[in-house]
Amino acid sequence: MKKIILITLSLLFCINSFCQNKPYNDKIDGEKQIKEAVAKAKQENKNVVCQVGGNWCKWCLRFTEFADNTKSIKDVVDKNFILIHVNYSKENKNIKAMKMLSNPERFGFPVFVVLDSNGKVIHIQDSSFLEKDDGYDEQKTLRFLSNWTKHSVESINIK
Repeated sequence: MKKIILITLSLLFCINSFCQNKPYNDKIDGEKQIKEAVAKAKQENKNVVCQVGGNWCKWCLRFTEFADNTKSIKDVVDKNFILIHVNYSKENKNIKAMKMLSNPERFGFPVFVVLDSNGKVIHIQDSSFLEKDDGYDEQKTLRFLSNWTKHSVESINIK
């Protein structure tokens, strides 16, 4: 009996851990999620990066794991951006959110949309340009992110 209880608890723990590691939530209203991120970005003097995709997309999950586990990427994101995962799936295509983001789904998934702290789309990044072999390239990703920080964009606008 103890074995059955231990196996059941182990399975429940694994299932729970698996579910928690999924970055996209198809129950969230993407439009509301974006508006909340923009408000937070305005408060923190940052830009927003919307990673659009779904838990069904292996490249979306790879990027999330890459960004979470690559210190240089994580540092740049944490310092300069509010990062959100905007779901696009057959269960919830977040049509209003996609419209707010200038319909980025046309580039495939994941796709990254950079918003300024007023919610204006300032860049859409096709993720294929960040790939290397079966993953993502650290230097290409750092270049992309560094070019779209609030400071970088504002310094270009000042010149």
